[in-house]
Amino acid sequence: MGLDLRITTHLDGFSLDVGWSMDSELVVLFGHSGSGKSMTLRTIAGIAPQGDGYIKLNDRILFSKDHNINLPPQQRSVGYVFQDLALFPHMTVEKNILYGARGMAGQEARKKAAEMMELFRLTGHKDKYPNEISGGQKQRVALARALIRKPEVLLLDEPFSALDDQLRMEMRRCLTNVVKEEFRIPTILVTHNVLEAYTLANRVLIYSNGRVIQSGLPQTVFNNPVNDEVLSLVNLKKLYPGYLFT
Repeated sequence: MGLDLRITTHLDGFSLDVGWSMDSELVVLFGHSGSGKSMTLRTIAGIAPQGDGYIKLNDRILFSKDHNINLPPQQRSVGYVFQDLALFPHMTVEKNILYGARGMAGQEARKKAAEMMELFRLTGHKDKYPNEISGGQKQRVALARALIRKPEVLLLDEPFSALDDQLRMEMRRCLTNVVKEEFRIPTILVTHNVLEAYTLANRVLIYSNGRVIQSGLPQTVFNNPVNDEVLSLVNLKKLYPGYLFT
């Protein structure tokens, strides 16, 4: 069970060639911009060219070139939070969350939306619009919308990049408490924040030019970089002098 993929694909002159698997854990994809992290998420979700290889989620094949299987995005049971959150400005908090429940019966969808708003501490904001709530609340709306249908995998593409440090800390706690402990599904986080990668990940995959060049426990990868490129990415003592890392 979990996510297992072997992808070889090309887009706009860029080649992605990766293969890895995960259980119900939080994996961080880490690397320089343009290294293929977001492209991996889009391929898993079915919104980028699938190329060659396969993608398996639990007991289902989402994509297999050999077996001529390529499920459309709506059939993949994937929750996706984009970097810009993609909230609808003309919809209330409740309606934005309900948008993620398309296909559910009306009464069931409203019940689930109420549960999600309570879980993400949004009940008192149900009738507000995105421009009337804080950045952290917008993040929680986007997470609630992505999770309302209980997807089998959650993809997070730099969802905290626009937040200040205090809100980032709040959302790290939210991610740990709600996603890792409440839902317990495979969760993939793309981030450029080295501290997030170190503190949140069960496992880190270091991307470079469309390949995975190192993977493992954060402590192992960060303390034993395989080359200078990885060292430049994960040098916590240089980036955070005086911070105690274990």
